[in-house]
Amino acid sequence: MKDLQETYDYLKQFLTEERLAKIEHYSLESSDFVLPVLEDIYQFRNAAAIVRSVEACAFHKVVALEKDNIFDPNLTVTKGAQTWVEVEKMPAELSSIQSIKERGYKILAVSPEHNATMLPDYEIKEPIALVFGTEWQGVSEEILNFADETLAIPMYGFTKSFNVSVAAAICMYELKQKLIHSNIPYKLSDEKRLKMKIRWAVNSIRSGEEIYKRFLENRN
Repeated sequence: MKDLQETYDYLKQFLTEERLAKIEHYSLESSDFVLPVLEDIYQFRNAAAIVRSVEACAFHKVVALEKDNIFDPNLTVTKGAQTWVEVEKMPAELSSIQSIKERGYKILAVSPEHNATMLPDYEIKEPIALVFGTEWQGVSEEILNFADETLAIPMYGFTKSFNVSVAAAICMYELKQKLIHSNIPYKLSDEKRLKMKIRWAVNSIRSGEEIYKRFLENRN
């Protein structure tokens, strides 16, 4: 923690007062209690819209499972959200889902199959990895069979599914509200929050990566 704090204190000198105040303010609500996992999303506008919704709800990280498509959000749609949201890319394989589960996440596939629980009725009690499938096929059968549970959004018209980016936005917002109104300690630990603030600072500074790298080299 001491090294992390020293690093952040060094980077702060390159930030404007306004940017530093925003980093401090918005980091307080950040959480990794819900981890969106995106399975081979191929429309860049959908990718960008999901990143934007994730950031708006202060979850600040997504996992992109890549197989046939590169996860490449459209920066004109994210409205700067890519500065704040960490994207971890993994191969679209069951082993990736297994590794996420080993981090302590319950695997929750967003799909009406397998006796899905409706989103309004879902009780969030533990960290969840929320898996969204491809635009046309939904969550793959392999992941559906592996998932601990499935989650569905109630539909009231002839249309039987939302666009994946809309579904993600609905789920992120609804789950955020459930956490806010719970007694669950869902926010980041002090160490995780500090690491995130360092990443945000680096992304906010012109030539931030070079400045950060040089600082680490000089310290060592």
